[in-house]
Order: sequence, then structure tokens, then C-alpha cells
Amino acid sequence: MAGTMPHAVFVETGLPDGGAAAYAAELPGCAAFAATDGEAVADVPRRVEHFTAWLRERGEQVPSFAGGNWYEVERAAAADEARASFSLDELPPSEEEFERWLRWLELAREELAEALDDAGYGAAPDALSRIERQDAALAGALGGEPPRALDDAVDRLYAAREALTDALERAGASGDGVRGVLRLAIADDLRAAELLRAAAAPAA
Repeated sequence: MAGTMPHAVFVETGLPDGGAAAYAAELPGCAAFAATDGEAVADVPRRVEHFTAWLRERGEQVPSFAGGNWYEVERAAAADEARASFSLDELPPSEEEFERWLRWLELAREELAEALDDAGYGAAPDALSRIERQDAALAGALGGEPPRALDDAVDRLYAAREALTDALERAGASGDGVRGVLRLAIADDLRAAELLRAAAAPAA
């Protein structure tokens, strides 16, 4: 029957800030974050709809996912600041996929930058500091250069972002673990943008 094809979800538990994440395997960067793993998995269909609409609005071509048959196929726990990896993360993307997902990362970076301009760093300092540290660590894991040492927190965030982008471009589609790096970087940037916007929203 049309619309019943199952779609894989990867579940990450024990996030550094608590809670869990559920990742749509076919859409690197599309993730649902929640207090519990069950809540995160249940929210995946809504997140897929939101994520694909966001990409289409920005001129990206993405598949349509009929129905909501998303199910968990693998789970792993984060360890301190180290994030979980999954079996699919080790599969190199095609050149076309890699270039597409690099564009998605840039779009996510733009979302975060806009939210940061509106809300300010102080609206979500912990989330932004984690992204800075993680981007620097991921860049290093890909063999990239460490980000520049800067005094200002926002400048450090952008320097870590640039270091990761440079490392990804140098590693290319065949770089070890680039699929997982892009999954995490896109998802976390979009999550941080949402946190910043929520913090800046006027109280009801």
C-alpha cells in the first residue's frame, strides 16, 4: 500500500544537556529532541514535515514522505561531550549527497546566525558553547585545523563553525564519518536556533 514504507530512526540517549534525540536516517540533520526517547521518536513525523518544508522554502529538492511510519532501528548513548554515532554514519555519502548536505549545513548556520542576531548570545549560552566545542572537536576528528583562539564568545562560535566547514570541505565525501558530522552539525544548529528564538519570544 502506498505511503506505508518504513523509514529508519536512530535514537541518541543521554545528551549532554539531558534528554534524547531521534534522527531521521534519510534526512541528515532532521532531528527531534525531547525529555525522553519515546517522546523524541513520536515527534519524528512532525519534524520531518517541518524540516522538508524548511528546505523547500530555500530552494532545495527533497523527497516527500507519505505516512508516518518511522521506527527505531538503532540506539546509542552519548558519553559526556562525545556524541553517539550509528552504523549509517560510517557509510560515505555520494558526491551529490555530500554537496547537498553541505548546503543544508550552510542553511542551518544561517538560521542560527539570524536567531543569534535577534536574541543575543546570552539567551542560550550553554547550547552555543556546546556547539562551539563540538564543532572544534569534529573539525579535529576530520584532520582539520583548530579554530582561532578569540576572546569574544560569538567570535569563537563562528571561528569553530569555519574550522568545521573547512575540515569538511577538505575531507570530502570519502572522509571518515562525514555523514555523522553533518547529521550532528545541522541538527544542533537548528536546535540552537529554536532555543534562541524561544528565549527571545515575548511572554504570553
